[in-house]
Amino acid sequence: MCSIIGYSGKLVSAAPLLVEKLKKMEYRGYDSVGIATLNDGNILVSKGVGKVAEVDEEMDLNKLPGQIGIGHTRWATHGSVNDKNAHPHYSCSSNIAVVHNGIIENYQELKTELTRDGHTFKSQTDSEVIAHLLEKCYQESESNVKETMMKTCQALKGSFAFVAIFDNGIIAGARFDEPLIVGISDSALFLSSDVLGFLKYTDKSVFLDNGDIVIIDHNTYRIFDLNKRVVARPINQVAWELGKSLKKESMHITP
Repeated sequence: MCSIIGYSGKLVSAAPLLVEKLKKMEYRGYDSVGIATLNDGNILVSKGVGKVAEVDEEMDLNKLPGQIGIGHTRWATHGSVNDKNAHPHYSCSSNIAVVHNGIIENYQELKTELTRDGHTFKSQTDSEVIAHLLEKCYQESESNVKETMMKTCQALKGSFAFVAIFDNGIIAGARFDEPLIVGISDSALFLSSDVLGFLKYTDKSVFLDNGDIVIIDHNTYRIFDLNKRVVARPINQVAWELGKSLKKESMHITP
């Protein structure tokens, strides 16, 4: 299983937090790790094969600057285990980066179309298709993130969750049959596949419904359905009782 974490806030710098939280989710299993942060309008990506601590030591993941970022641990499905196939994946212009869980069933068809349009792919993954499709829709919508996410999700087929970071400082996520949770604190917002991605900082969470799209713009978040309507999801309080193994955790949720 793969792990996703996204962060936008003022609590701490993004990179150390992303690395810390990816370590917390190591029980899910993975073969590679990477993060992306936004600094001065540029998206910086660092990734590699191995355990979080190993890649961090080799590539100084935790030293990437910026207050906004996304992270991922990958368990290979499409493509071999190597640095290029590790997440995050860039768009051609490097103005968008993506982390993804699940399977894009029509990725080969989309890849062919995007290649015909001039997009260049650097990995063997189905995940990279999302980055290039977002880029195409972003250009067509004149940098409207909501329209970009709607058009992209409507084109994708499969069971997936993904989180994208844009060079304008927005983080956006989508949930289709794979878990994605919003963590809410006074000073930060999180997007994660697991509550362990934010539990140290907040116990307030929103579990996205299937088909939800969420847009985080610094200190605010909005959730939409595929009909472009704003939807309200309940804020839950989550408490974890940690046992000897993270795999045996108990979760209690109270509205």
